[in-house]
Amino acid sequence: MRIVGSGLLGTSIGLALREHGVDVILDDISPSGLDLAIDYGAGRRARPGDAPELVIVCVPPDVTARVVAAELAAHPAALVTDVASVKVAPLEELRAAGADLSRYIGSHPMAGRERSGAISARADLFIGRPWVIAGHDDITYRRAAPVEQLALDLGALPIEMDAAEHDRNVALVSHAPQLVSTLLARRLGGATDSAVSLAGQGLRDTTRIASSDPELWVQILGANAAPVVEILRALRDDLDDVLGALENPTAPGARRTIAETLAGGNAGVARIPGKHGQASHFSQIVVKVDDTPGELARLLTEIGEAGVNMEDLRLEHSPGAQIGLAEISVLPEVEERLARELEGRGWKIVGAFA
Repeated sequence: MRIVGSGLLGTSIGLALREHGVDVILDDISPSGLDLAIDYGAGRRARPGDAPELVIVCVPPDVTARVVAAELAAHPAALVTDVASVKVAPLEELRAAGADLSRYIGSHPMAGRERSGAISARADLFIGRPWVIAGHDDITYRRAAPVEQLALDLGALPIEMDAAEHDRNVALVSHAPQLVSTLLARRLGGATDSAVSLAGQGLRDTTRIASSDPELWVQILGANAAPVVEILRALRDDLDDVLGALENPTAPGARRTIAETLAGGNAGVARIPGKHGQASHFSQIVVKVDDTPGELARLLTEIGEAGVNMEDLRLEHSPGAQIGLAEISVLPEVEERLARELEGRGWKIVGAFA
């Protein structure tokens, strides 16, 4: 298997495949980037006579189509996929260039981290994450099957949708949120130190992705501009409604507008899939954890000993504090039992994150 591009996704795919014993060929325009990915064990250099059956292109969106076309030409027996965040633009560019689309299918693992590069790569990056496979009329399902198998081998959940549907969907769940998070974080640039010192988990949650690579996101947003603009315009309309209500919060209907906006947010959050894509609503228990070695490990061990499956975990540790807060997400039916069990073992259950 051949991977072109040794950044976060390319190196992570390589690491995961190597754990399955797959012979991974790595290539990158950057010699130092390639050396680093190889040093991490994500694969080997290309050799004369290599004949990969599957090529995975993991390069920035603005060069994706060009690299895919080159790989199709260089490996005439191979199926070629890419993992770019947009799918319409590469497909249209390849079609316009007369590329052999019977051997190309776009895909997109919905996984990533705020930090980029091989140094941030993880073999488990794709476990439980959706992996979109963007089929089109020029390729058969049977020919494209290795991409679905790749996703399954890496622990991901293959999802089929066409390129246009993919781009509309990621505009809502990925691209617009990036801008919203960025715009909020930008307000912090002029904030006083005393204001920032009050930051809690709510601010950390809503600004986490704002530290993403600006150069990459300029490319992504430019390639998927129209769907993102549509969502941001609707968001602007909602914001205008809230602004109008807050400018005169005692006016008739103002409180209703604010309440219905907040309730709509509750309903939206409830639709976000949980672990493994399940549309389950989880309950949260917040536990105080002393800032001493081994305490968090002890908490997780005792949750397991209580026979409870932890669905998610969030941590907050305020600067200067000698304690941390661990928010444990569990199924609602075990919430009370786990709380009693933890209190019986000496843990302090506290309120939710701010």
